[in-house]
Amino acid sequence: MSLRLLLLVGLAGLLPQSGTLTPEERALTTFIDANNDAAIALLERVVNINSGTMNFAGVQDVGKVFRAEFDGLGFKTEWVDGAPFGRAGHLVAEHPGTGPRILLIGHLDTVFEPDSPFQKFERVNPTAAKGPGITDMKGGNVVMLSALKALQSTGQLKSMNIVAVLTGDEESAGRPLTQSRAALVKAAQGADVAIGFEDGDGNPATAVIARRGTTNWELRVKGTPAHSSQIFNAENGYGAVFEAARILNAFREKLAGQPHLTFNPGVILGGTAVEFDQPASRGTGFGKTNVIAEHTVVYGDLRALSPQQFADAKKAMQDIVAASLPQTSATIMFDDGYPAMAPTPGNERLLTLYNKASVDVGAGEVIAVNPDLAGAADVSFIAGHARLILDGVGLMGTGGHTVNETADLRTLPAMSKRMAVLLSRLQRDGVK
Repeated sequence: MSLRLLLLVGLAGLLPQSGTLTPEERALTTFIDANNDAAIALLERVVNINSGTMNFAGVQDVGKVFRAEFDGLGFKTEWVDGAPFGRAGHLVAEHPGTGPRILLIGHLDTVFEPDSPFQKFERVNPTAAKGPGITDMKGGNVVMLSALKALQSTGQLKSMNIVAVLTGDEESAGRPLTQSRAALVKAAQGADVAIGFEDGDGNPATAVIARRGTTNWELRVKGTPAHSSQIFNAENGYGAVFEAARILNAFREKLAGQPHLTFNPGVILGGTAVEFDQPASRGTGFGKTNVIAEHTVVYGDLRALSPQQFADAKKAMQDIVAASLPQTSATIMFDDGYPAMAPTPGNERLLTLYNKASVDVGAGEVIAVNPDLAGAADVSFIAGHARLILDGVGLMGTGGHTVNETADLRTLPAMSKRMAVLLSRLQRDGVK
């Protein structure tokens, strides 16, 4: 065999191999290719609207653009007012029909507020563009709509039972969470399938079937103030800073290294007097070298993959806090944020179906991403409701949450084709 032929054979082994598509499925992929320029134009339009979470008007403006898109597809749309939970609100779009109940999840906001220097869509080269929220996750919303438009073009959407929820505060959820996620949880009631269009780890060869949850914790320690020359004696003990150090080191010794469990003390303040602004995660401390510290505050986060792992970690931390050094006392409070989404057989089944669709459209195989590489997301809130859940199937790229957030535009049609074929097959074959 010639060297040239060997190289061609080797290259063929590296390229995605297409599987079998029905004529109707080929029509879906043809439509997506023919309308890719329009999809990119929609992406540019929404990226150029600032929608930092706290820019309520901007979030609502992006919502209006996407609302018009859903209206054009025959969805019944509603804007859920965010005033009760201190945010802009959410877009809910419903399309009643027969077949499995499918929930599609996106979000409208970004981490880039109006004072950010990163504001506009910019074409980097013919296959890449950068911009605020281009992958996280305005691009994911466009993937969602591109798939739905393809399904409409073949007449399949007409009979489908779909609800889409695009939240306005994914990057900084409003409180209380029971209110800010009420619309999402309501939409998930009775859902057979839920699909989130986040960008996952940015790799089109992976998708998310499990996400770690997040909990913030605040540790407050009190010591006995006295002259530093009298530290460690029975009357004055060890002071607040040494006790905080003991607690943090004991957390490390007891819990560090457990699979999928992480905990991080992000802010620590100690001294004679401490002022801490928790919402702003900042504060001040005053102390002198010759005075035993009376107060220490530590603020951090805890991440775990299951409710049981959270419960076990909290119990261990509470036990450590309770074992105080002499003449000190401490308390720890937990503020639960995003829940965990543990892997399930149903999620694995949906990934298998998605992988088959991907292979069949020529976009390559897809495996589950390591949950340690996937942050928290809205899909976790419906983990106890939908039977089959998949996330991380939006527009792919790099640099999320930074001024270098860049989309690989080649993945826009590929991800849209995967999703259109998957949704078509779920409608045709049902959910088993």
